[in-house]
Amino acid sequence: MKRLKATAAFLLSVMMLLCCLSPALALSPDSRRVYDGIDVSVYQGEINFEEVRRSGIRVVYIRAGYGIGAEDAYFRRNAQGAKQAGLRFGFYFYVTARTPYEAELQGRYFASIIKGTDYDCRPAMDFEEYSGLSHTEIKNIGLAFIRALEDGTKHLPLLYTDAYAASLVWGSDFSRYPLWVADYGPTEPDVTGDTWKSWAGFQYSDSGRVSGIEDAVDLDKFTRAVFLTEDEKDERCR
Repeated sequence: MKRLKATAAFLLSVMMLLCCLSPALALSPDSRRVYDGIDVSVYQGEINFEEVRRSGIRVVYIRAGYGIGAEDAYFRRNAQGAKQAGLRFGFYFYVTARTPYEAELQGRYFASIIKGTDYDCRPAMDFEEYSGLSHTEIKNIGLAFIRALEDGTKHLPLLYTDAYAASLVWGSDFSRYPLWVADYGPTEPDVTGDTWKSWAGFQYSDSGRVSGIEDAVDLDKFTRAVFLTEDEKDERCR
């Protein structure tokens, strides 16, 4: 019995050591079907969306605005171009809020400027400038924005963040929101923790080249989880 116990203890120690040395498992998509996508803003300038579609891109996220009252100069032009080219498209908003009150105002503003546009994809919160904020403050600001956005659109929003923040900043309050995660280099995003079990969007490059766009552009993979359901689309008509 002593020999068996010693052997078992040795094997357990080896297993624990291997677990510590093994890299964290990368996050996988939430479905097998994945669509090639990009996200764009005024920084990409004039875009030929017909060329973009011919290059194989199927989903486009467009920056609608930032802050309070700041609409992206190419927001409406890009939305019209993507729609005419037959691309599925949606909008994201760059959050600059430093308090939950400011975040709520920005969430409502985002919802107001995309109202009436016939978008296909979930509106996305892009909150990535955290300087001077604690994790608690970040989460409170994020919750205020994303809840205001959901209330204003009646659609479940998408949360855009990087792999580090997905692992260590956002918590269980955000697990109901599909994850769009940025991580440049790995074939799958290196996200640890248990807030999300899979990704709906994966931004894997910020220096891509796509026909129809002169400058570099972010490259993404998206799953069907980013698309609005038929019930959500119907909600816009009520």
